[in-house]
Amino acid sequence: MTTQTVTRNDPLFQPVKMGNIALENRVLMAPLTRNRAQPDGVPGDLAATYYRQRSSAGVIFTEATQISAMGKGYLDTPGIHTEQQAHAWKEITDAVHAEGGKIIIQLWHVGRISHVSLLPDGAQPVSSTDKAADGQTFTANGFEDCSKPVALTIEGIKATVEDYREAARLAKVAGFDGIEVHAANGYLIDQFLQDGVNDRTDAYGGDIHNRMRFLTEVLDAVADHFKPSETGVRLSPLGQANDMSDSDPEGHFSEIYKMLNGYQLAFLHVVEAFPGSDDSAGRDLLARMRGHYNGFYIANGGYDAKLAREAIESGHAEAVTFGRDFIANPDLPKRFALDAKLNEPDQSTFYGGGAKGYTDYPTLEEVEA
Repeated sequence: MTTQTVTRNDPLFQPVKMGNIALENRVLMAPLTRNRAQPDGVPGDLAATYYRQRSSAGVIFTEATQISAMGKGYLDTPGIHTEQQAHAWKEITDAVHAEGGKIIIQLWHVGRISHVSLLPDGAQPVSSTDKAADGQTFTANGFEDCSKPVALTIEGIKATVEDYREAARLAKVAGFDGIEVHAANGYLIDQFLQDGVNDRTDAYGGDIHNRMRFLTEVLDAVADHFKPSETGVRLSPLGQANDMSDSDPEGHFSEIYKMLNGYQLAFLHVVEAFPGSDDSAGRDLLARMRGHYNGFYIANGGYDAKLAREAIESGHAEAVTFGRDFIANPDLPKRFALDAKLNEPDQSTFYGGGAKGYTDYPTLEEVEA
């Protein structure tokens, strides 16, 4: 029996259009920070192999990629703010495209989740606020407390929006099929969205419409280089990572969902759960919020193949992203199609290092050989 026969009626393997991007399946690779870039933000030598190995995903979302030197928050993460970085990413997109795959870059600015040692000339991080995050980041010295940020001025916000515009230009040069604006997990855009962090009193603070102004300006800027039908946004409405909180997640994020409808984006990508969480009440809230978004919806967090099929069949999601399963199983779609055993991920190799735990996980054929 061929894989094609097995998947004929499987919701995970029904082709679909995501905006202008045609997907061969609904098993998508989540953005996964791996901390293997060069110090200058150029992707590492093994990155093209790593992504090429996973090109059977319906689409690959790259690891979070900083839009500027000030957007960096962790050791050895890649950037998309120099021509050299774009050239290296072009080798990666070419490798994925040669295998028939699709690849989207996630544009990232960490905001206050950073440390002075990671930023140009020891600069302080920037954020919506000048309050330090109660958390740590990874530096050359290991885990260190996040540095106290400086609240962005209006001029600083406008300059950061221009950084997003330039990053989108370089992403186009690099040959990406689309871009994802990272507005989740407590990073810069999320620091504007959530009122537990955003304490501004100007046009970017206060009610939810002011707090989402920065996100809308970023979306308008990147549209110079990627059509809305090639662009998406990632949100984490219930996420409290990186010292985040909001007084009314359902009310506020429902307004954000409605605003995003107006952009007719390629997708909305929602982090619904974090590793180890099991919150049925949160799932109910997310399901209610889902009703406010009319476009292509990608679910993430806590899904296996069975739950992903159920989410697609019920209409909750059009596709699902998988993280740790894709780390350990470069041929994850085939394994799902055949209900084959999955490799177990080695958590000790998730962040930093070389080929071990990065490009050396065996395919199903190699396991069975």
